Amino acid sequence: MKQIAWLFKWLLKAAILFTLFAFALNNQGDATVQFFFGYRWTAPMVLVVLGAFAAGLVIGVLGMVPRWWRHRREATRAREVAAAATTALNAEAEKQPLSRPDGL
Repeated sequence: MKQIAWLFKWLLKAAILFTLFAFALNNQGDATVQFFFGYRWTAPMVLVVLGAFAAGLVIGVLGMVPRWWRHRREATRAREVAAAATTALNAEAEKQPLSRPDGL
């Protein structure tokens, strides 16, 4: 069963790679990107699409960083509180004398 899943994953990856490769071959024409103040960038369409994808990826990751940091802080605080509670419970349990189940 694991071999079938492994084979399926690799076939899916190969299909995605083939699709992207075919896209690159079909879009070899030049594209001109017009920026502000008359600045232009002329490059193959594949590079323009790749650049737009990379820029979107970077912007998305940078937008998520503050939330990641907040969640890490909250997780650290939660671990500290849990450790303090466990320590307090262990200390309280050591203070109480052991009792027998039959009440003697």
